[in-house]
Amino acid sequence: MQEQSNMADIESNTVEEPKQAVERPFYRTIVEVGIWILLFFLVRATGVEAYKIPTGSMESTLLVGDFILVNKMAYGGRLPFTDIRLPGWRTPEAGDVVVFLFPVDEQTRYIKRCVAVGGDTVEVKDKVLFVNGKEVSYSQYAQFVDTLRSGAQVIKPRRSIDEQSRDNWGPVVIPDGQYFMMGDNRDNSYDSRWWGPVEDRLIIGQAFLIHWSWDDTHSPTPDMSLTDPLSLPRAAIHDVVHFPSKVRWSRLGTIIE
Repeated sequence: MQEQSNMADIESNTVEEPKQAVERPFYRTIVEVGIWILLFFLVRATGVEAYKIPTGSMESTLLVGDFILVNKMAYGGRLPFTDIRLPGWRTPEAGDVVVFLFPVDEQTRYIKRCVAVGGDTVEVKDKVLFVNGKEVSYSQYAQFVDTLRSGAQVIKPRRSIDEQSRDNWGPVVIPDGQYFMMGDNRDNSYDSRWWGPVEDRLIIGQAFLIHWSWDDTHSPTPDMSLTDPLSLPRAAIHDVVHFPSKVRWSRLGTIIE
């Protein structure tokens, strides 16, 4: 009887082992996929994230169709699905191109240039920016779409904006822990001149690289429609044919300054 019991134990073990051999790799795969998904969200939330530029408020620094990378670690990224912010190695500085949550709804992502920080006095007089009483040069990055004082670039305006708040603003002292943001396309930017400075808690990261740029104003892609099954392949063929001319090759890999 004892021998029969031992044999039964051996037979039982030999039957169960193939099950474990099959289940173990499957379980391991599930765990590995879960870890990779977790790492993806962790890096995306705290490290580097990609964005596409949808408007012209930062022209000519950033153009519609530019795809950029944003460094969240510099200012301190947030842990996924929490409000916990990791420590960064610095805070936004005047001159940084910053991605942040729109202060009005705290959901929409905006990108502007930080022109002043907490404690600074900001004033705009006849379109000229002054910080702490000193004129801030716009020659390196800012552009103006309306007539400005002598020597400024003049481009045909594309929309009207409140002249008073756009061209004359302040002086106002920026509260500590907040940042005054302006678009480089000064006459065509909805920025801190309308909705005030941005609190530190709304800061996402610093834009640092243009990794891709697609100009859809050149031979625009045909519209696609669910009612027309051929519209998708037509659009795809069109973009393949015009691919060399639609890519802004000179902008690929450009550092954002």
